[in-house]
Amino acid sequence: MSIRTPPTLLRLAGESLLRDQAAVITALECLPSELFPLLFIQAYRRRIREPLKAMVHAWPFTVLPLGCLSQLSLDQVLKAVLDGLDVLLAQEVRPRRWKLRVLDLRNTGANFWRMWCGDSTRNCSPAGPVTVHSSSPNTEHPLAPLEVFLDLNFNERDGDEFLKFIIQWAQQREGLLHLCCKTLRISEVPFQRVGKVLDGVQLDYIQEVEVNYTWDLPTLGTFAIYLGQMRNLQRLSLSHIHVLTEEEDREEEDEEQRFFSQFLSQMLRLQHLRDLKMDSPSFLQGRMDQMLRCLQNPLDKLSITNCQRLTHSDLTHLFQCPNLRQLKSLHLFGLSLMDFSPEPLRALLEAVAPTLQDLGLDNCAMVDSQVEAILPALSRCHQLRDFTIPENNFSVATVGKLLRHTAGLRSLELELYPVPLECYRIQGTVNQERLALIRAELVGILRELGQPRIIFLGTKYCHKCGNSKVYEVEFS
Repeated sequence: MSIRTPPTLLRLAGESLLRDQAAVITALECLPSELFPLLFIQAYRRRIREPLKAMVHAWPFTVLPLGCLSQLSLDQVLKAVLDGLDVLLAQEVRPRRWKLRVLDLRNTGANFWRMWCGDSTRNCSPAGPVTVHSSSPNTEHPLAPLEVFLDLNFNERDGDEFLKFIIQWAQQREGLLHLCCKTLRISEVPFQRVGKVLDGVQLDYIQEVEVNYTWDLPTLGTFAIYLGQMRNLQRLSLSHIHVLTEEEDREEEDEEQRFFSQFLSQMLRLQHLRDLKMDSPSFLQGRMDQMLRCLQNPLDKLSITNCQRLTHSDLTHLFQCPNLRQLKSLHLFGLSLMDFSPEPLRALLEAVAPTLQDLGLDNCAMVDSQVEAILPALSRCHQLRDFTIPENNFSVATVGKLLRHTAGLRSLELELYPVPLECYRIQGTVNQERLALIRAELVGILRELGQPRIIFLGTKYCHKCGNSKVYEVEFS
């Protein structure tokens, strides 16, 4: 039998106040700051409009993190909050205690509500801290412009009405507030929907762009016109940019190159780009050198996944690019390196050894000779924390060499290696008895090295069962 936790005195006080809306509004002027958040949540969830409106323009904190309380929609509760802001914006001066400077409509701020309200906000996202400042009463000061933070999320599930409403609301109050959209995510929606909204926002606020939709190069070229205006962009993620196949009309090839050149010309404007991720970027086949020349500064993070169509020349340009010499994170997943000389990759690892913290070479069809060539460079990556290299074709002897060369990397927290080739049957399934013997052999190597250590072995992806398995090997 479960024991129900009794409500706190603060919660009971809030419920008592909300029974008389007029009394709540009158009491706000002398209400302790610590009662505001819980009272706000209670009014918000019970959809009590007038107290909400009054609490907004009496808010005693710098930030009102509204976005994490629920899925925001165009209802009377949200409009009550905005009406309260209008009252605030209409004032020339206000008591210092009423300190609202930021309305945060992003899915952040759970720490704020948890600090004041405990478990009543368990549905909030834990992402992102929100700075909280209490204030001193009875001192007046001019009203500064309000900052409104909003993420631009486009997906199949949600419509764009909320985004359009907030953007229009902000435009009508130009000079009184700043609408700041730092993140743009596009998932499974046509670009026409996106462009209509982007026309109404200040694009140089955007710092992160994530596109997860199958676009062709003409669409990417059109989007690039907006991309070039995002002068403060730091992170760009592109997935599934489509190009013509051999069977399609090659007369359009020149047109595709024109749109690709348009994309590159806008990439040149991105002076602050530090994190680049590309998933299935078949549009880069034979064009990697052109893309890399657009990088204006050294990258901190680079991730390229699922692009077997990259040529030997593409990979050579990639590993020799000067702006990849200070990487903290390098992920190459699903690239075909089987017939590729290991020397360019070895040279890159030597260059990034002082800075590299995260290295992933998953499912790159690497063989023993290739990994042996990079071992000396790998052993000098003393900042390395995460190292994953599963789904490659290594013998147990090579896995043992990897363990010996990474033994001196004291910062390593995660190590994922491939299940050695000796463990597989002809049909591609894992021989569990053989795997047990090899795990014992690897434990022996770890014991010989004399350090407590946990590593993981990953099997190749099984197309029948739709997954891969991971086994733990520990010496303590």
